[in-house]
Amino acid sequence: MKKEMKLSMKRISTVILALCTVLSLTSYSEGKEVPERAVLRWNSGTSGNVLLTIAEKMGYFKEVGLTIENIPATSNADAMTLLSTGMVDIVSNSGTSNPLQQIASGVDLTIFGGHMVNGAMPIIALKNTKWNGPQDLIGKKFACNPSYFALTGAVMNLGYKAPLDALEWITITNYNDAIAAVVRGEVDYALLGTGQNYTVKNMDEVDIMCYQSDIMPNYSCCRMEASSEFVKNNPVTVKLVLKVLLRAQSYYEANRNEAVALHANKIGTEEDFVAAYMLDDHYLVSVDPLLNSVVRAWGILDATGFLNENAKNIDIRDHVNVELYKAALNEAAEEYGDEAPEFYKKARAFFAANND
Repeated sequence: MKKEMKLSMKRISTVILALCTVLSLTSYSEGKEVPERAVLRWNSGTSGNVLLTIAEKMGYFKEVGLTIENIPATSNADAMTLLSTGMVDIVSNSGTSNPLQQIASGVDLTIFGGHMVNGAMPIIALKNTKWNGPQDLIGKKFACNPSYFALTGAVMNLGYKAPLDALEWITITNYNDAIAAVVRGEVDYALLGTGQNYTVKNMDEVDIMCYQSDIMPNYSCCRMEASSEFVKNNPVTVKLVLKVLLRAQSYYEANRNEAVALHANKIGTEEDFVAAYMLDDHYLVSVDPLLNSVVRAWGILDATGFLNENAKNIDIRDHVNVELYKAALNEAAEEYGDEAPEFYKKARAFFAANND
């Protein structure tokens, strides 16, 4: 009898424990989707991702059951290596050319979102140089890696079928060296990175001719990508990431100065340095995957010889997932729309215009 009572009590305890576990899970997940992966390894380069910064600071990731592990890399190529070897789950700051070249070479990646649409990348020349447009580059020395498709695309649009021969493209890997080359008269023009805005805006020797986005609007500065297997196996996780970043984007657009301070603190630099590009009208961030811009970039890179021959057998649209973003945008608008109704209206219009 005592033995039977002990067994009964044991069964009751087991049932109670199971019920508590179910209730605990229900209280966490009621009305919410649970991510397949709770911890995400993320590389956002040396300049960081302001939307990621905001989402972490405001606790948005925590609210949906996600934790971000920031994994550093010293260059775009290193970030791509980390991704292709499975050392990170998501990369958001390695441009557009880099992931597209990886895909062309046979690495199975999926672009599912974005970071910078336009990166406030200035084209500079010596003080008082006249600028009439990209036609001024023809026949000149231009410190710019020709894999920057916005520029080669602009030259192609001028009617040059061989844009690499229309001017002298000079690759200078260090942007500060490129500035020095302009000052010394070794090159006529130089394309600089986002982080050089503070420097050149405070120089007497050079002027900003234009920005890359003046030449090709919404050119796609940085896409957000992961392995195709990761996206396929973790659709809820990816969708939650996009929802969180959309919420961060709405905060960013309404609180730009606060975002400057948050991001400067995150990357360990002065607020004036970050403000020099983040408060510039040529700096545009969006979580949108920008399918149309990616397809355009793929075509230009292929036409200029920067993609593996294997690219001929690839439909790049198969490597851009817009459905998860569309679902995330709809859910975010429903859940957070009261916070910023105009933002979500604009985001939907932007999606419709950039993802045919």
